[in-house]
Amino acid sequence: MAAAPAQRGGGGLSLCLASAGVVKALSVMAFTLVWTHSIEKVDWQEDWRVTPRGLELTQARIKGSGAGMEPPSEARLVDGWFQWAPKRAPMPEVVLGNSGAAGEWRLCHDGNCKTLSEILGRPVGVNVTTMRACEP
Repeated sequence: MAAAPAQRGGGGLSLCLASAGVVKALSVMAFTLVWTHSIEKVDWQEDWRVTPRGLELTQARIKGSGAGMEPPSEARLVDGWFQWAPKRAPMPEVVLGNSGAAGEWRLCHDGNCKTLSEILGRPVGVNVTTMRACEP
């Protein structure tokens, strides 16, 4: 499934990523976070918006179920993906761990997906990556 198109920032907020001493600001107002489940080996996708109140999760999709990743009861099967709109307040930051067992987190916007290592310009490895809204 192709990542949802993102909107470009217009001089407002950006998305900041920080990992192992490297910080990178991306001029995006919306993005899709993608990863592969380490046990089931299926993709999970989340659509996020960068807002003045923090990062807002707008939709989640998973290509299958099992091993602790069952979709919630409100999820609907659309084109082979269980999808739903999570109900949670915007978060000031999102912390991404990486076990190294299933590949890297991928961030998609403007129709392109890159690993966090590609975005940050160095291998992330098992280091934690923090995402937050920031000034460009």
